[in-house]
Amino acid sequence: MQIPSISVEDYISQIPEERQEVFKKMFDTVNDNLPQGFKQGVSYGMIGWNVPLETFPAGYHCTPGSPLPFMSVASQKSFIALYHMGMYAKPELLDWFVAEFPKHSKRKLDMGKSCIRFKKMDEIPFELIAELSKKMTVDEWINIYENNLKK
Repeated sequence: MQIPSISVEDYISQIPEERQEVFKKMFDTVNDNLPQGFKQGVSYGMIGWNVPLETFPAGYHCTPGSPLPFMSVASQKSFIALYHMGMYAKPELLDWFVAEFPKHSKRKLDMGKSCIRFKKMDEIPFELIAELSKKMTVDEWINIYENNLKK
């Protein structure tokens, strides 16, 4: 379920009212903890943070001419999703997250390759999300991305 929007505020205004407060908290948690250099915006029907073309002119190989995606948050039909491309590309970061999750949540981890799904809005481990958001710099993400692209 993509939410067509032109800004972060526009996106959030279209989320069901009962979910807006939790979604804003997720947005703020990521936004306040990411290392400098990532740029916030709306793309792929989600709110996301990417490496701007000014920093990485090569951009995203799947969509030439667009910034390199890094993290995103989305309101889906029955959950809030957090996407972290760094966990998909760096197994050590994924392993760390999987090991830490049970220390912060009683729920079973519901995760795809880079997508973490939170179905219970009152049980999102914001402290863990903050810690995850701090774990990778722009330069590290570019390096990992380029190395994985060459394989």
